[in-house]
Amino acid sequence: MQNLYGLTLEEMEQFFLEHDSKKFHALQLFLWLYDKRVESFDDMTNIKKEMLSSLRGHFTLNPLKIVDVQEDEDVNKYLFELSDGEHIEAVLMRHDYGNSVCVSSQVGCNMGCKFCESGRRKKVRNLETYEMVLQILMIEKLLGERISHVVVMGIGEPFDNYDNLIKFFTIINHPKGLAIGARHITVSTCGLVPKILEFSDFPLQINLAVSLHAPNNEIRNQIMPINKAYPIEKVMEALKIYLIKTNRRLTFEYILLKDINDSDQCAIELSKLIKGMNCYVNLIPYNETNNIDFKRTNTVQIMRFYDILKKNNVSVTIRREFGGNISAACGQLRSKKEEL
Repeated sequence: MQNLYGLTLEEMEQFFLEHDSKKFHALQLFLWLYDKRVESFDDMTNIKKEMLSSLRGHFTLNPLKIVDVQEDEDVNKYLFELSDGEHIEAVLMRHDYGNSVCVSSQVGCNMGCKFCESGRRKKVRNLETYEMVLQILMIEKLLGERISHVVVMGIGEPFDNYDNLIKFFTIINHPKGLAIGARHITVSTCGLVPKILEFSDFPLQINLAVSLHAPNNEIRNQIMPINKAYPIEKVMEALKIYLIKTNRRLTFEYILLKDINDSDQCAIELSKLIKGMNCYVNLIPYNETNNIDFKRTNTVQIMRFYDILKKNNVSVTIRREFGGNISAACGQLRSKKEEL
């Protein structure tokens, strides 16, 4: 049975039309879910009993199960159990501009990035749209506060679950849905070229971030197997097409790994690679885990790398570090749970 949180408003309208009812009932249903936040068909008082019975026969409103919450300064990490017993994570980060949630898009990940805890455990399946939507709804309910920003950078490669991802964006962006502005939503990809090109035609102004993590193919091949399928030059070609079509600024994510991609020469190469592009670089201090040997670049070298980019006229930030006292790395909490 399908979960109702996975339907767009248009799909709900189609359901009502197919069941000899009016389209406006779909909007009523949407408002019950996302405005009034009811969790039972019994509470939908302005929908006829016959239609409610039909809805019960086709859809569930089952939530996810929260099995663990870890808290640190300005950050909470949530471990969810899905209906099939699998686990995913979401992370709440409190910023001065609002509450941001990083959601997962898959159970596990097949991209195999060497530094990533999520990639250490292979992909089990894609998340359904409703499983992505419910991560936000359930965190909002626990907090009693609104989520204003969403990043799809949790477990999984979002563009490897493209269709469900697009439906997710449509639901959370809809003014009668979660009403999260498109410019407050960011999706990250490790470089799936065909999907970057497809996404360049998506009408919503969702932000795109690219997990680059190396300035050349030699280093990227060592740490990101996807680069063998889509090498840097192919990724950059696709991104230039994306920029022409969307006129949106790109983010390049760059995790600094000690003695791997953090040299002065790497900073110079990176500056040359992205020269002239409408973009900025987000430098990310590495979250070390017990299962992976990569180490965090020291703060002095992080600042040297930053300064070289700045001197080469690159817009650059250093990501604020969250969750130093909890299982902060992506996929770490899930791994701990499932490897007990």
